[in-house]
Amino acid sequence: MRSIPFILLFFIGLFSYAQQAYYDGIDFTLPPEQLYSILQEKLEDYHTSYTYGEARDMMKVADKWKEDSSQVVLIYGFDDEDNDCTTDYTRNNNHFGGQNCEYNREHVFAKSLANPPMGQSNNNTIGIAADPHNIRACDQRANQIRGNKRFGPGSGNARVIGNHWYPGDEWKGDVARMMMYMYVRYDKRCLPTLVGEGPTQGASNMLELFLKWNIEDPVSYIEIQRNDYIEDTYGSRNPFIDNPYLATMLWGGDAAEDTWGILNTADQVWQESISVYQSSTSDNIWIESSTGNTDYTYTLYNLTGQEVLHNKSSTKSKQEIPTNNLAPGVYILSIQGGNSSVNRQILVK
Repeated sequence: MRSIPFILLFFIGLFSYAQQAYYDGIDFTLPPEQLYSILQEKLEDYHTSYTYGEARDMMKVADKWKEDSSQVVLIYGFDDEDNDCTTDYTRNNNHFGGQNCEYNREHVFAKSLANPPMGQSNNNTIGIAADPHNIRACDQRANQIRGNKRFGPGSGNARVIGNHWYPGDEWKGDVARMMMYMYVRYDKRCLPTLVGEGPTQGASNMLELFLKWNIEDPVSYIEIQRNDYIEDTYGSRNPFIDNPYLATMLWGGDAAEDTWGILNTADQVWQESISVYQSSTSDNIWIESSTGNTDYTYTLYNLTGQEVLHNKSSTKSKQEIPTNNLAPGVYILSIQGGNSSVNRQILVK
């Protein structure tokens, strides 16, 4: 069998088997409103008994520093060399508490900014105030300085600018993707406009600021580490960590990084002229060109990168691909035309 093309190898390498299982059955080609609703339904399916007390222990693993597992990484931190604990990048994972040079639990979407507010937290609290996707290890003093200030623009290290809080160049992408998760998970209760400043993207509720930060600060190892651990213990993932381009799909704006390599193509116009859908009476796949006859080739791959249908060329404006000989599962349909390509996720039942 021929090996999968580079763009799909890139997809397979970053779209882990854990992610494949988690997103199995989701059609990422749906219109933004429908995709938003489906992702929301997916995120609602989690272990509701998870407590705020467990989040304290979760941070020791989820936020551990890659260079020393006895240390946790502190959001907003940037300097371990000075004598100011407030700026520390890491902290001994046993130094948890509310005293000077200890770390505690930062609600990145501040509890009081939600509508209605999340309320007070104790170790038995469950629900939104205990959601580990919104809780990060943070120096207690830095947590206090941030308070419930809304996020706003800036550059450099974390600090107060005017009346808002800039999380720092290293953390602004983390913050943006967490706020995107909170919005999709809790809908209008956690509107981005409640927690950040500036204009929204078009007619959406998403801040241009968060979309900008999502592009400028790529996903870090700590975000991936947290996402995998939280799924194992809590049952849900942050989709915007798995693929920042999902934010572009939902809310528009400049294109973020497409870490799966299947959602964004070089030639948007050509991509939009090609539609892929499945028959209402069978699992057969249809490829249709809105511009009439189009010279293209198509290849179907499974998620291990093996070709399951040989390359076939077509000049038909509408082409059917039978799936009766395919095993149930998720496949990638790669359509090549000229110098452009379209890649679509296909579910065979």
